[in-house]
Amino acid sequence: MPHFVLDCSQNILEQQAPEKIMQLVFEAANATELFEPTDIKVRINPFQHYTVGNETNDFIHIFGNIMEGRNTAQKANLSKQIILALKPLFPNIPILSINIRDFEKASYCNKTMV
Repeated sequence: MPHFVLDCSQNILEQQAPEKIMQLVFEAANATELFEPTDIKVRINPFQHYTVGNETNDFIHIFGNIMEGRNTAQKANLSKQIILALKPLFPNIPILSINIRDFEKASYCNKTMV
């Protein structure tokens, strides 16, 4: 169920291969043992046009969407582990961040559920 969507400046994909970035996010999420490995999804959205503080500094922000049921400490650790995995690859980018949001079970639906 977890979806990790990385928004980043296009230049990020010139610094590191997308597959390597996605693999590190997958491995960090998997290492927390909060999810089944086959459920972890990782995607990258590179942006050519953006501003960060009215400048075009490189950035990565990860939106982690997970099914409700994990406590705050588990979610904080998940965030920290993903940032720790990516930080060595991108020591010079000014913004490397993540937030975790809960899916509500009652309102979640996919095609196998209907």
